[in-house]
Amino acid sequence: MKVIKWFLAAALLVVVSVVVFITQFFDLNDYKPQIIDAVKQQTGRNMQINQDLSWSFFPTIGINLGGIVLANPETVKPTDMVKVNKVVASVAFMPLLSQKIEVKELTLDGLVVNIVNRNDGTTSFDGLTQTNKNQHTAPTDNKPTKTNFELSNIYIGGINITNTQINLFDERTDTQQSFNLSSLTVGEFALGQKADFSFEFNASLPEMQVTSVGNGELLVDQRAEIININNLKIEKTVTGPKLPNQKVTAQVLSNLSVNTKQQQLTLHLTALDIDAISGKGDIAVNYGNSIPAIDINLAFNDIDVNPYLQSAEKSNSTQQTPTSNSASKIEPDLSVLKTVDVDVKLTAKSIKADKLVTQNWDMVASVKKGVLKLTQLNADIYQGRLTTSALLDGRTKVPSYQFDVNLDGVQFRPLLTDASEIDMLSGKAKFAVKGKGSSLIVDNIKKTLNADGNFTIADGSLYGVNIPQMIRNAKQTLTGKGASNDNSQELKTDFTSLTGSFNLNNAVVSNPDLAMASPLLRISGKGTANIDSQTIEYALTTRVVGSLSGQTEQTDDSLAGIDIPLTITGTFAEPKFGLDTDALFKAKLKQETDKAKDKLKDSLLKKLGGF
Repeated sequence: MKVIKWFLAAALLVVVSVVVFITQFFDLNDYKPQIIDAVKQQTGRNMQINQDLSWSFFPTIGINLGGIVLANPETVKPTDMVKVNKVVASVAFMPLLSQKIEVKELTLDGLVVNIVNRNDGTTSFDGLTQTNKNQHTAPTDNKPTKTNFELSNIYIGGINITNTQINLFDERTDTQQSFNLSSLTVGEFALGQKADFSFEFNASLPEMQVTSVGNGELLVDQRAEIININNLKIEKTVTGPKLPNQKVTAQVLSNLSVNTKQQQLTLHLTALDIDAISGKGDIAVNYGNSIPAIDINLAFNDIDVNPYLQSAEKSNSTQQTPTSNSASKIEPDLSVLKTVDVDVKLTAKSIKADKLVTQNWDMVASVKKGVLKLTQLNADIYQGRLTTSALLDGRTKVPSYQFDVNLDGVQFRPLLTDASEIDMLSGKAKFAVKGKGSSLIVDNIKKTLNADGNFTIADGSLYGVNIPQMIRNAKQTLTGKGASNDNSQELKTDFTSLTGSFNLNNAVVSNPDLAMASPLLRISGKGTANIDSQTIEYALTTRVVGSLSGQTEQTDDSLAGIDIPLTITGTFAEPKFGLDTDALFKAKLKQETDKAKDKLKDSLLKKLGGF
């Protein structure tokens, strides 16, 4: 036994002696010219090593590099493709003899990568590798190779990456993008033990600046199959002239888990805050298939999208160019819908867009094989309920779509005024419409969209006109009394029900069976509304069925039973109502004539009865 011990000690002494000899008398810097020349031959690029190379074998095997520069192709600016200020890596020597890996230090500082896309389509990578045409590579054996090191025996004392920068230059668009990892620090790491980490990151994009800081805990199981990042906290700020208030802030607190064996990723969002919007949820990704399957389940509190809408409008107003008209004639590329498999469940306490306010949103949607399907979109809206489903088929060059929208119990006046600033109708509305079409080009939508629907509005008013008052004034004018100057009554016509069906085609809504009923009037007829020009044209018939007298007047039912033509023209915002007084006069004259005839007939019959 003593002989073996002495033998091992002697062997170790020899190894140490060799290591000391190599490190003391073998200088890597003597081989700088050969290294630079080899890189030149293999890549065609110039290389610089501006700092001395150093290495060690005991007690750690390590290398220290610095001042390394790899050039871009000639005539390309910036001239440097890759620069490294400092690289330090060291592994403890003695644990290697026990088949253990102990990385004492991993340091990278000042890595800068400049990638250029040139006007001729070439990039910084072109010509980087040169292959010898006469060189034949031996077939590789794909059988797994044995290793004496197990992952469970790996230990890393720490990772420190600082001042890393990637710059992307595009000569065709004359733009530059910069991504900077100011720092990435990972504490002591070993499988089965958590390691704290933190990072600082910023990016400079066209008209946008991004800064981000974060920290968390990294835990990898003993088999390196499950990777957990717990208590991941990220704070991000995005600034730019086209953003709401030129600034958007976001904070995320989450837990991330990756199962490399089952190829699954799960993200639990404990808190998600974007400006004043807050929420939480879960995201699961199965990336084992050719098309990753993504499952998203998010719940938000109150959402106000107005700051983002205003920013988008401002951006669109400043980006109108002569090419924008031609771009609007091109169908959008929906091929991305074929590359994803997504299921989404989204809820929101309320959503405010412009003046429109809705509550209790519940949305279920999916994207599969090129088809976007909105299974349901339900919300409380103005004391009623909205239910919607829709489908967008992007599998063909010209996409097609269909939808089904229902409103039930909605107070129509506040909805109409908040949604479109039109104060025309009130009442409790029930509305249903189904439609379909093809093409997402605006002009084509107007041509191809076809929809059918119906509506019922109960206990409401038609604003902008007082039809009973119009008829009273017309009667007084015809009788020579002159129109009333009483302006105390509101310009509205009350009704108990307003019903009809409609068809939408070529951006024109046709309503063939409008019917309105009230204790005083019955109105029926047909008309059209042009969505494109925002104009309206209706031809109606009004029949008086009750007394038109005001509350303080004596009962006047002299016009009862007379049909009076009524027209509605103008725009949605400013409709114009017209009463056909000539037709009213003829109808009244006919009524009086018929009464006179009946009276004369009765008188004659009485006289004849005396014979």
